[in-house]
Amino acid sequence: MLQRSINSFEWFNACLKDDIDNTSKGFMRGLARFTKANITAWKAKNGINMLRLSLGIVFLWFGFLKFFTGISPAEDIAGRTISTLTFGLIKPAISMPLLAVWECTIGLGLITKAWMRLTLILLYFQMAGTFLPILFFPHETFSGFFTPTLLGQYIIKNFVLISGGIVLGAAVQESPPAVKVNKNEAIKLMSTRAIAETFEEDFAAHKN
Repeated sequence: MLQRSINSFEWFNACLKDDIDNTSKGFMRGLARFTKANITAWKAKNGINMLRLSLGIVFLWFGFLKFFTGISPAEDIAGRTISTLTFGLIKPAISMPLLAVWECTIGLGLITKAWMRLTLILLYFQMAGTFLPILFFPHETFSGFFTPTLLGQYIIKNFVLISGGIVLGAAVQESPPAVKVNKNEAIKLMSTRAIAETFEEDFAAHKN
C-alpha cells in the first residue's frame, strides 16, 4: 500500500513537472512572438518617419554646404554639370546658390512634412540631375568598364535616395478607408494573436 502511494506520488510529480515545463516553454514562445510582433509594429509605425527625417537631414546638410565656396566636395562637378547643361549660360557662381536653395528646400520640406508632394517632385528632378555627370564626364566617373571612380560611386549611391523618395511618395498618398487601421489596436491584435497561437499549438501538442 505504501509502495503504491509512493508510485502514485512520483507519477503525479512527474506529470506536474511536465505540465510546468510545457507551460514555461509555451510562455517563452509566446513572449518571443509578442516581442517580435511589437518590434515589427514599431518598425511599421516609425520606419517611414525615420526615412523622411534622414533624407531631409542629408539634403539640408549637403545643400547648406553649397552656400559657401570651396566647402562642398560636390561643388566642382555640380557647377560644371549645370554649366554644360545650359551651354555655359549659367556659371557656377550663380548655379551653386540656386542649387543650395533647391536642396535646402527639399530638406526642410521633408523634415517639416510641409508640401510633401511638391517637395518630392523637387527631389526627383534634383536626383535626375545628379546622374548627368555620368553622361557629360564619363572619364571622371568611370575608370574602366563597370568600375566607377569615387565620384562615380558618389553618384550611383543616389539610387538609394531615389528609392527612399519613391517610398515616401507612396506613403503620402491617401489610403482608402478600408485600409486605415488604428496603430495601437493593431499592436494589441498582433500581440494577443501571437500569444494565443502559441498556447493553441501547445494545447494541440499536449492533446496528441
